[in-house]
Amino acid sequence: MGSESDDGDFEEFVAARGPRLLRMAWLLTGDAHLAEDLLQTVLAKVWPRWHRIAADHPEAYIRKALVHTHASWWRRRWRGEVPHGVVPDTAAQWDAYAGVDLEQSLAAAVRLLPVRQRAVVVLRYFEDLSVEETAATLGCAPGTVKSQSAKALRTLRALLPAAVVEGGDRRARP
Repeated sequence: MGSESDDGDFEEFVAARGPRLLRMAWLLTGDAHLAEDLLQTVLAKVWPRWHRIAADHPEAYIRKALVHTHASWWRRRWRGEVPHGVVPDTAAQWDAYAGVDLEQSLAAAVRLLPVRQRAVVVLRYFEDLSVEETAATLGCAPGTVKSQSAKALRTLRALLPAAVVEGGDRRARP
């Protein structure tokens, strides 16, 4: 495995970047517990290889691993699902009296996106990666990132109230 200095470097990295990586995992999964599981799974896979990964861009490597692991979880989960009973409404809940917190309404809308579009939105707009960096992370062409971004933004505009999209008053829909 790695040396004690590698272990210390890994611990420092996780302490420094862990909260941001956890936020990314939460944005991908939409669930705090699944996000913790996702990040822990990825970090457990990365730790034995840390001495090789740390020399290059470890955060980019871990972001890519988060996206790929989440996608594999998502595919595996849906293959085995057997629907039963009434499916609950998964659309964002709008409270006409309380107002909508922008962060929560945006996160709910992002969770409704298909996995690939969600990954593009998280990497491009929450992690602030360029088109090229996002394409490299996802292993696709920059044009794919652009088209997936356009589709995702179109969907988000349709899901979010006009006031949120335009950056104006954040009142809930009637």
